[in-house]
Amino acid sequence: MILSCGEALIDMLPRTSQQGEPAFAPYAGGAVFNTAIALGRLGAPSAFFSGLSTDMLGEILVETLEASQVDTGYCARSARPTTVAFVKLVNGQATYAFYDENTAGRLLAVSDLPTLPASVGTLFFGGISLVNDPAASTYEALMAREAPARVTMIDPNIRPGFITDEPGYRARIARMLALADIVKLSDEDLHWLEGEGDLTALARAILARGPKLVLITEGAKGARAVTATQDRFVAATKVTVADTVGAGDTFNAGALAALHQAGALTKTALAALPDDVLDAALSLGTRAAAITVSRPGANPPWAHEL
Repeated sequence: MILSCGEALIDMLPRTSQQGEPAFAPYAGGAVFNTAIALGRLGAPSAFFSGLSTDMLGEILVETLEASQVDTGYCARSARPTTVAFVKLVNGQATYAFYDENTAGRLLAVSDLPTLPASVGTLFFGGISLVNDPAASTYEALMAREAPARVTMIDPNIRPGFITDEPGYRARIARMLALADIVKLSDEDLHWLEGEGDLTALARAILARGPKLVLITEGAKGARAVTATQDRFVAATKVTVADTVGAGDTFNAGALAALHQAGALTKTALAALPDDVLDAALSLGTRAAAITVSRPGANPPWAHEL
């Protein structure tokens, strides 16, 4: 089982009403939520952990997860409200305005952490859930607790405009990168964290801190997998882009699903991945992400669509 740990929220996406007026439509989303959904749709054993509201919007989130074969039994439910994010699209690129104070997700506490059975072999972390306390510290505590015995992956999915305490955020991400077996970063995220330079060299600097595999997405170019001795690249599938919401989240799910299919989601296997397994992870990640960007919103593909 792959347990995705992080935010779930309602994305208010820009639309046009029948009268031609600007409008917003509600869609279930959140970076980590999207990855859990995509994993379930790709046929991987998927579960989700977050603070979820019992309000109307929270029920939409739970129903959406379960419709995509995601186990919601680990979630911490409360009567606090659901996080809402209004999305603005400029040339297909998304920017966000978050409403997150006092929400079920934001106020997640260490006391809410689930006891995990042996069937949960991999934990995935990331997104805006790693920005603000108490939730951010709660997820870090879960990763620190589980990393010695289970595979862990992180994709910070950095949103600089949402970060209010940059030194504190950078410190947390550095600690979590060092705990992770797998790190995924966009090329922009990698430069934000590490500065300018060659992508492979920057990735290897992260590997030196503890991870076994760094995955880097390069937008329309494709994606690469970097280990201490390997640098594999797969070109992106060419599609007509509707918007980029959920692209990186879907890539994460595709890569994890391929590693799961190969029996490679163990600490021993990740330390010595053959080229063909890395290529398969990059291929499934990029092909799945291509379908997501070809349609509006975060709507990851089912396995049969590939």
